[in-house]
Amino acid sequence: MALTAQTILERNRLFRGLPAATISQLAALALRKTYPEGAVVFSQTGPGDALYGVVTGKVLISASSPEGREMFLNIMEPGDTFGEIALLDGQPRTASASTTATSELMIIMRAPFLALVHREPKLVDHLLQLLCQRVRWTSGLAEESALLGVPARLARRLLSLGELHGRRGAEGVQINISQEDVARFLGLSRQIVNQYLQSWKARGWVALGRGKITLADEGALRRMIAGGGQETDESGFDA
Repeated sequence: MALTAQTILERNRLFRGLPAATISQLAALALRKTYPEGAVVFSQTGPGDALYGVVTGKVLISASSPEGREMFLNIMEPGDTFGEIALLDGQPRTASASTTATSELMIIMRAPFLALVHREPKLVDHLLQLLCQRVRWTSGLAEESALLGVPARLARRLLSLGELHGRRGAEGVQINISQEDVARFLGLSRQIVNQYLQSWKARGWVALGRGKITLADEGALRRMIAGGGQETDESGFDA
């Protein structure tokens, strides 16, 4: 059953805990639009004029460098919202959003949203909480890039993807993602990612399949991160 705008907003951390009447006012602002697979919802540097929520489907958030290098930032699934920061400040988008499956999205435009914020002061507290969460998340990415070695970054990202999007089974947590996409999340080459995954597969930490990675030993990955992520296997590269 498809999610309603009311349900998406109630689940969102930004709006959770608001009076039902306020949530209803927000939901009344929502429009709906269906996008085919591979559609661009918005582009990096495009106008920041709306908040989006995923009703059905899946949306990939990514960013590109001036040199054209693409990095994946997040995956949005039913119930998730995105585009909040640009909605608040009206500045150009800092990332792009595109569908990886046919998707129905909830859209709340900036002008009516800000008008409601002015009428509902309680919304301000929730907006501040959201901004703090986003700052912490961005700081975590910066710390990951600056302080962690490649294997620790890879393990940390796999654990995060498993927690957010994985499916737990008898063999571990399965993530439906390709090695190419994992590489783009980290700004690495697929070859480097494959080297580490093959090493971890030999140790029994992960299992690999077409378009999927199963985390068979999450504890081993966490211990490797805690130890600095600097192990060396017989192939000679740090693992």
